[in-house]
Amino acid sequence: MSDEPYNDTDMHAAMRDDIRTLAAEIVEAFGIAGGILATAESCTGGLIAGAITDVAGSSAVFDRGYVTYSNEAKQDMLGVKAATLEAFGAVSPQVATEMVLGARRRSQAGFAVSVTGVAGPGGGTAAKPVGLVWMGLSGPGNLTSVVELKWDPDWSRDMIRAATVRAALEALLGRLRSTSRDQETATSP
Repeated sequence: MSDEPYNDTDMHAAMRDDIRTLAAEIVEAFGIAGGILATAESCTGGLIAGAITDVAGSSAVFDRGYVTYSNEAKQDMLGVKAATLEAFGAVSPQVATEMVLGARRRSQAGFAVSVTGVAGPGGGTAAKPVGLVWMGLSGPGNLTSVVELKWDPDWSRDMIRAATVRAALEALLGRLRSTSRDQETATSP
């Protein structure tokens, strides 16, 4: 690893463009499907919700966003258990799961995404390095999943957060599309 900071300016600009495009696709697709969504964010600090609500018409599909940066906020706002935080830490698949389920339970949303991770530049450990993010996703039928994202630890904090936002938006679109396909299949003769 070099002492020079990683220059990700061009990549970050391209990622911001992707985020704007994906957010517009979410507003359109969720609007057509009648889907409502919520976000539960730690390491992204509200950037996922911000990306979606930057799009005109987002109020028809976006119910609310929870920015739960501290452990106390995760507990108070989303119902994450203290025992889960103590046993596994805030950056864990267990906490990402409790966050996303809490967002669904405490909102009017049929779909939710959660993220918790280490955006850096400091704060990483050998077990939980900079660039590690856990993303929870929940949709109709209480189908919930958790995905581990591992971003380049040499990326800037902005880049890690942008990559996480893009991944969350892609996951929401994917879940909506798979739910729509499943519903079409279930109603086909």
